[in-house]
Amino acid sequence: MLFHSSIRKEMSRTFGATVVVLATIVMTVLLIRTVGLASRGSVDPGEVMMVLGYTVLGHAPTILTLSLFVAIVATLSRMYRDSEMVIWFSSGRGLGNLLLPLLRFCWPIWLAIAVLAIFVWPWSHEQSQTLRERFEQRSDLERVIPGQFQESASGSRVFFIDKDSIGGKTAGQVFIAATEKGRQIVTSARGGRIETIGDDRFLLLSQGQRLENRVDQSEIKISKFEEYGVLVDEKAQQVVRAIPPRVLSTRALWIGATPPFLGELSWRVGLALSSINFALIGLAFSAVNPRIGRNGNLMFSLFTFIVYYNLVNLGASRIASSSADFWTFNLTLHGGAFLLASLLLLKRHWNWTPRFLVPRRSAPIPHATTP
Repeated sequence: MLFHSSIRKEMSRTFGATVVVLATIVMTVLLIRTVGLASRGSVDPGEVMMVLGYTVLGHAPTILTLSLFVAIVATLSRMYRDSEMVIWFSSGRGLGNLLLPLLRFCWPIWLAIAVLAIFVWPWSHEQSQTLRERFEQRSDLERVIPGQFQESASGSRVFFIDKDSIGGKTAGQVFIAATEKGRQIVTSARGGRIETIGDDRFLLLSQGQRLENRVDQSEIKISKFEEYGVLVDEKAQQVVRAIPPRVLSTRALWIGATPPFLGELSWRVGLALSSINFALIGLAFSAVNPRIGRNGNLMFSLFTFIVYYNLVNLGASRIASSSADFWTFNLTLHGGAFLLASLLLLKRHWNWTPRFLVPRRSAPIPHATTP
C-alpha cells in the first residue's frame, strides 16, 4: 500500500538521522572519558580508539531503542500536525491499522537490538576488560614515560626519567623511589640502560647516588656509585579477581542463576523487551494537537524513555541485591507497560470515552392521546 510505504520511508529517514546524532553525542562523551582514563594510566593511549569502539558497541542497543522511539513519535506527530491522520481516520481506518506498517518497519531493528543486548554486549565488555588488564599487567619498564612519575605494577616503586633514546634502551636523569622491607630508598643517576641477564631484565644506572633510611630510624645512609643494577622486570603478583557478570555470556548467566547473574540477565532482556514496548507506546502517545505543535510531545516521549530506562536499571540492581524477584519484576514492568500501551491504543482506535463506558438510559416513548 502506498500510504504504508510512505510512512516506512519517513520513519527510516528519521531513524537514520536520529541514530547519527545520538551516536555522535555518545562517541564524544565516551571519547572524553576514555582519554581521561588514558591520561590516568588506566588505558593504553595507543588503544584509545579500540576501547572507544568496544564501548560504543556496548551502548548500541540503547541508541537504537531511543532512535526507534523518537522516529515513531516524530513521524506520527508530524502526520497529526499536517492533518494527514484526519484523512486517515475519515477514510474509515483507525489508529490500530497502523500496526502493520509499524511492525514491518520495526522487526529488523528489534532483532538487531536483541542480538546486540544478548550477544554483543558481553563480548564488547570482555574485549575492553582484556585491553585494560593487559595494559595494567605490563612490565615496569614499559610503564615509564619520559617526563612523568610512574608507579610500578607492585606499587612499591616510583620511576622518573628526563628523556630516553629512540629505541628506549637508554635514559638520562633517572630517579627511583622505592619502599622495601621497612626501608625507604631513593636512587638517582645521570643515565641508565636496559640489559637482559638470563631471564631477568635490569636497569643499569651510571654515575649516581643512593639514599637509604629505615622507617623506624632517623639515620640516613648515602652511597655513591659508578654503576648500579636494579631488577625492574619482576612479575607483579597476580591478583585473583572475580569475573564481573557483564563479561559473561547470557547462557552462563542463565545457568549460574545467582542474584548478580540474574540482575545482569534482567538488564539484557529488559533492553530487548523495552524496544517492543516503546514502539507501542510511541504509537499510542503520538496524538498531538495541531495548534500546539509537536515539541511538547517529543519532550513527553523523552521523559517516558528516561523513566522506563531508569526502571530497568533499578530492577537490575534490586535483583542483583536479592531485593526483588527476577520473574515478578520483569512481568510487572514489561508486562504492565505492554498492557497499558495496548489499552491506550485500543482506546484511541475505537475512540473510547468515559461516556462510552457508562450505559445510557433510553428515553421514554411518549404515549399517543386521543382527543
